[in-house]
Amino acid sequence: MAEGNPLIGQLSWRLKRLGYLLQRTRGSFALRGIRGTLARMRQEFESRPERDEALALLPLDEPFTPFALPVSNQPQVSVIIPVHGKLAYTLACLRSLARHGAQAPFEVIVVDDASPDDSATTLAQIDGVQLLRNRTNLGFIGSSNAGAAQARGEFLLFLNNDTQVTPDWLDALLRCFAERADCGIAGSRLVYPDGRLQEAGGLVFADGSCWTTGRFEPRDASAFRYRRETDYVSGASLMIRREVFQRLGGFDARYAPAYYEDTDLAFAVRHIGLRVYYEPASLVIHCEGISAGTDLGSGMKRYQSINQAKFIDKWATDLAAQPPAGTALERAIRWRKRGRVLVVDSMTPEPTRDSGSLRLHAILQLLDAQGWSTSFIPDDGRASSREIAALGELGCETSLESVPAWLRRHGHELHAVILCRHTVAGQYAELVRRDAPKAKLLFDTVDLHFLREQRAAEHGGSSMLAHQAAASQRSELALIARSDVSFVVSPHEKALLAELVPQAQVELLSNIHPVHGCGQPFAGRADLLFIGGYGHPPNSDAIRWIASEILPRLRQAMPDIRLHVFGDMPDTARRELDTPGLELHGRVADLTPWMDSCLASLAPLRFGAGVKGKINLSMSHGLPVIATTIAVEGMQLGDGTNVLVADDAAAFADAVQRLAHDEALWRQLSEQGLDNVRQHFSADAADAALHRVLD
Repeated sequence: MAEGNPLIGQLSWRLKRLGYLLQRTRGSFALRGIRGTLARMRQEFESRPERDEALALLPLDEPFTPFALPVSNQPQVSVIIPVHGKLAYTLACLRSLARHGAQAPFEVIVVDDASPDDSATTLAQIDGVQLLRNRTNLGFIGSSNAGAAQARGEFLLFLNNDTQVTPDWLDALLRCFAERADCGIAGSRLVYPDGRLQEAGGLVFADGSCWTTGRFEPRDASAFRYRRETDYVSGASLMIRREVFQRLGGFDARYAPAYYEDTDLAFAVRHIGLRVYYEPASLVIHCEGISAGTDLGSGMKRYQSINQAKFIDKWATDLAAQPPAGTALERAIRWRKRGRVLVVDSMTPEPTRDSGSLRLHAILQLLDAQGWSTSFIPDDGRASSREIAALGELGCETSLESVPAWLRRHGHELHAVILCRHTVAGQYAELVRRDAPKAKLLFDTVDLHFLREQRAAEHGGSSMLAHQAAASQRSELALIARSDVSFVVSPHEKALLAELVPQAQVELLSNIHPVHGCGQPFAGRADLLFIGGYGHPPNSDAIRWIASEILPRLRQAMPDIRLHVFGDMPDTARRELDTPGLELHGRVADLTPWMDSCLASLAPLRFGAGVKGKINLSMSHGLPVIATTIAVEGMQLGDGTNVLVADDAAAFADAVQRLAHDEALWRQLSEQGLDNVRQHFSADAADAALHRVLD
């Protein structure tokens, strides 16, 4: 008999294990293909240290001494941790909570599920832990539901006891709910103690089988650093609103003691019109297998196959809409998306750097809201971890692969490619036509470079720059002619292209700004501001003009007035621009304090093209603007109505003095400027343009 013979029992186990391995291998071939499966096998079996020191894991063998967790009388989040033995892991989990905490107030509820060791006695000595004790073993589902019944927070966060949390793990999940109104569940990026990725959301196929995405990949791989909708997330770290959890009846007891309960909850959440999101900014280390073992044929793990049958029976109708078993991973991950869009710009957008970055951020956000799966590639091949995370919050994947290599691998999947600026589009337009033959080629001019260069040549009297402008014009117009659609930012540029390239399809996709509103009234305001990095030639010319003529003339009449400049500024320029009253702040993360305290924003641009983000941004805060005729071109602005126009230093000084002594004029410009942003530079207008082009 097998039960009495250790050799026969071991052979039986090995045969079962071989069967499971063959099943997994067949599934991997179907989902990843041969090359992907071989790469996956190398990842799984490569030799690695047991722990990645960069994760700063807390030790399991630390002698116990009582400690305390944060306590709140009005918790926003209730962290619920079911435990059944494994005290060392539970203590390490709780110590990580005490170590990293959260900005949001939270409570910790530990449900001791009749542990066979002294877990309950030890845990009772930790301040801040609400300890519930089950008289009998209820399993994960019963314990989780019991903990939820005692919770006071608006949100429930179910956390395995074999996890350790990292900085921002809880607040990142809350941000997902705050930024996605349709979020019903948010789950963390789970990693192994050795540093490899364990789970980046899960997939469910039409036959009820599940697949964990990202397993054994590098944890910081950009492909898993963007927020996205997914079929389910692991109950090892899962956040849901308490009201929604109660409305759904909690974890379904039919799956007791465990397995498929998190997948079932995800399907129930989607059934009431909400969505499930994978949130990569929430990083949690998970010692998978500690709680339940790893043998699928015995112990708790055997419930995986048992509960799969129950899951199929309950969700047969919904499963029909899932990807068929064997669907390639790239397709399955994007199953609910309308299609895939690639965006390429010269560098990774940074909203505090320039208005073009602010606009591109808004475009990516709109594309995600419209249901497109977006990927971004910076042409310079650089993106910081912070920049990747920022685009990830917009649902956008950042790739640092070269554009040609990326197109060779993914071009056949693309619905559209947006190439930003003619220096980028000129390199890759033909590659897009070759490697992405089904994709629409969209050229985002950002502004017409040749027009800006023409005006700079005229302003400086440079024949060399005039030749450069002529070459740029030929290049830019050729790109516009062979693109399916070209985007411009101003009606002036659209009208100009109608004359120069009449056969081209040109769409207005202008700057996009939220309307912040006026933060402070006229009384008490003083000083002026200018927004723009010194590296952009129209800006550097404007700043030099301010320092040499405008500010000195203005200080003759208003000796105490200061002008604040915000934007990247090299040290050499700082020394050259040393002028009384001129304060160079560099780039700042938040301009609101100055928007709320300054009298006006100056835009003394003597050449350039496109729409000026510095004007939009100031007006979105209700700050009146004084600008040149060139600066307000194409912005639907009128002198004396919603802007003051000045074209020489004396006119700028007069306009500032006029504004400082006329509160009624200041209020009019503030209100009308806000209205201009609402009418012409809102997300709604840009959203409509993208729909026209992509639908």
